[in-house]
Amino acid sequence: MAQIFDPIPNNAQKVLLCCYVNATSQIQIARITNIPNWYFERVVFPGQRLVFEAVPSSLLEIHTGMMASAILSDTIPCERLRIDDDQDGMILDDSVLEPTQDIPDTIHARSSTPLAVATC
Repeated sequence: MAQIFDPIPNNAQKVLLCCYVNATSQIQIARITNIPNWYFERVVFPGQRLVFEAVPSSLLEIHTGMMASAILSDTIPCERLRIDDDQDGMILDDSVLEPTQDIPDTIHARSSTPLAVATC
């Protein structure tokens, strides 16, 4: 997956394919700010899946918006959001993004707390 806007720094040794799901009813801002020379920020709407590439040491900050302010509601290591289970960081085939029977129905329900899902 190519990230045309805000590409990962050239010196990145390993790249992870990650997925975050906004399982709340509020708009969220997802940010990665702990990597030098790289800034990642995206708006994540309720129920939306955000698939992105990151370096293993990245921390995804989730900010929940309220009118004119935002509160840092969670910080998640991108290692926990990876959707490729290969240790070499190689992307699996498209079947990873297919729904599976093993995911419980409760994971799809909206709740008032942020939910990080590694299997998109």
